[in-house]
Amino acid sequence: MKKVCLVFGILVVIISIGILGCLKYYKNNIGPVSNSTEEITFVISEGDTYYSISDKLEKAGLIKNIDMYKLYIKINKPAGGLKVGEYKLRPNMGVKEILNTISNSKNALSTDIQFGFVEGKNMRYVAGVIAKNTKNTEEDVYKLLKDQTYLNELINTYWFIDKSILNKNIYYSLEGYLYPDKYNFKDENVSVKEIFKVMLDEEEKKLAPYKDEIIKSKYSYHEILTLASIIELEAFGNDRKMVAGVFYNRLNINMALGSDVTTYYGSKVDMGSRDLYIKELNDNNPYNTRNNSMVGLPVGPICNPSIDAIVAAIRPTKNDYLYFVADKTGKVHYTKTYAEHNQKISELKRDGLWIEF
Repeated sequence: MKKVCLVFGILVVIISIGILGCLKYYKNNIGPVSNSTEEITFVISEGDTYYSISDKLEKAGLIKNIDMYKLYIKINKPAGGLKVGEYKLRPNMGVKEILNTISNSKNALSTDIQFGFVEGKNMRYVAGVIAKNTKNTEEDVYKLLKDQTYLNELINTYWFIDKSILNKNIYYSLEGYLYPDKYNFKDENVSVKEIFKVMLDEEEKKLAPYKDEIIKSKYSYHEILTLASIIELEAFGNDRKMVAGVFYNRLNINMALGSDVTTYYGSKVDMGSRDLYIKELNDNNPYNTRNNSMVGLPVGPICNPSIDAIVAAIRPTKNDYLYFVADKTGKVHYTKTYAEHNQKISELKRDGLWIEF
């Protein structure tokens, strides 16, 4: 019996020593790498997790052992996610201190911000988004849009921008050219010029596959973009190319485009907010294609269109229609004559499919 107790005691001692050894090994490997106070800039990017940054931490000389680092994460389960940004870390910081630092955005040198722009929205909306998400004001946006030196720099920088944007009748010089998408910026101190550059660079990237077609077209890119902005608000999906074909048919016979969306823009009334007044429908502004005295395209784009709408304007579906109207279900009806168009509208009203605001 004494022999059994002795063996058991020895086993307990061995196990205890083993446990203590493991704990010491664990504690040592989650501690500071060295006594160095050198500051190392460590970047947390969008999508990074506590586990995924282990390799970067080791390569930066900030942790000793990836496995022990991950074990610490598993045991302690840090609250909250990582905060995107740049952080100053030191080799004399242990795993606990490192994680406490990078999980609090207040410790960041800079914090990435992300915001987006919806397709089919105009410059007033763009200015509002920028003002809401950065330290810029809407007036800062409008001021840059009037800066002739800046606009001429853009004309000399981007192949798809020409002197059309300098037309004094255009409400907002870069309307249509700022590609609508979601973007990341360093922090809320980003300038309007920096935001515009990112959006214009994206526009150029989106247009790259169609550059040759655009250059060879009888229409300038400003004109193509103007039509695309109308198409963006007039149709969806496969109908966009059909509607583009209708508009080109009208342009080819010097017929007014007759697009309500241009009239709303010309009157500075947001689509869907209300019906237009008679005086607005008849207003002789440079965007109102409902005014029969205007033949051809309006002076410039009326929104920032998607690449789908732009492609529709570049590659329209040929047809022999001159009129179209969409019903409440989104279906677009095409007709060849004004009489047929009016008949279709009467049918839609009769069937409760006519769109009213």
